[in-house]
Amino acid sequence: MTIKDIARLSGVGVTTVSRVLNDHPDVSEETRRKVLAVVAEQGFQPNTNARHLKQQTSASIAIIVKGTMNMLFADLVERCQQLLQDAGRDAAVYYLDEDANEVAYAVQLCRERKPLGILFLGGDRELFHSGFHDIRIPCVLLTNIAGDLGFDNLSSITTDDREASRQAVHFLAAQGHRHIGMLGGNWSCFQIGYSRFLGCAQACEELGLPFDGERQCEPCRYSLHDGYTATQRLLERCPELTAIFSVSDVMAMGAIRALQDMGKRVPEDISVMGYDGIALADYFIPRLTTIRQDTQQLALQGVDLLLDNLRRSQAPVHAVVPFQLIPGESVAPPRTPAY
Repeated sequence: MTIKDIARLSGVGVTTVSRVLNDHPDVSEETRRKVLAVVAEQGFQPNTNARHLKQQTSASIAIIVKGTMNMLFADLVERCQQLLQDAGRDAAVYYLDEDANEVAYAVQLCRERKPLGILFLGGDRELFHSGFHDIRIPCVLLTNIAGDLGFDNLSSITTDDREASRQAVHFLAAQGHRHIGMLGGNWSCFQIGYSRFLGCAQACEELGLPFDGERQCEPCRYSLHDGYTATQRLLERCPELTAIFSVSDVMAMGAIRALQDMGKRVPEDISVMGYDGIALADYFIPRLTTIRQDTQQLALQGVDLLLDNLRRSQAPVHAVVPFQLIPGESVAPPRTPAY
């Protein structure tokens, strides 16, 4: 009995079984129960000694994931692992808190595990600017841009977050919303959230909408709970808001729960728009209006770049993949037009 047999009997992928056996958080409870039921029924015992030796080898690719609650990264991890597996490459995944120093962790990883290359899923450009010079192996940063950092072994693939956020606010305004709040992210100029903040501010200026960043924006971490509590703070401060633009779908879902608990209906009383386009957004009630990032292209281009750099040294590439604005059920015109 092997892990491939467990995957076949469970009806899931090998990488999903591996994540269950390694107790990774990015697996649904239903899938986890199904896999563990097959493991128990078959009496399967993972070979921990072999797994430990495999992790110590220098033949693997490291995937460093910044944030344990970001569902977009869960999709990216799965796609990257499958692409690397198809290319005959092993991958070890490391999950960090979203406030952790991913570059310092990567430096330590290079000393102790000696990976061939690193895929960073998410990252703070300030940390790369100050600490990446100690890393010599090929690396790719996904979902943030690194072109101006000047490292010859660091490529990046991202979405145009500023333009996507700009279009999100234009969409809300086209529905009749003039009082729009922004939820989530970190306003450091090196963080992804800041680009989305700039896009929101730019759109409001173009449209002549009121925009007071300190009053209408509430930063928070990428989680359901933080989206929930941040929404409460935002609405207490700005009760006139008729729409909220959240910088992630996960936060948007937390926001909708908070609004419902506050006695407000979505979208009848207040509209909510997300960002990322995770699969759950299509099944959430109400179905989320969102900006969908192309995780297939992010993963494909990121893995291809890294593998190309493992085969031969070449100049870094910094590319932007397209996004889509996906209308859903969570946005509607305000009940009383605002003037």
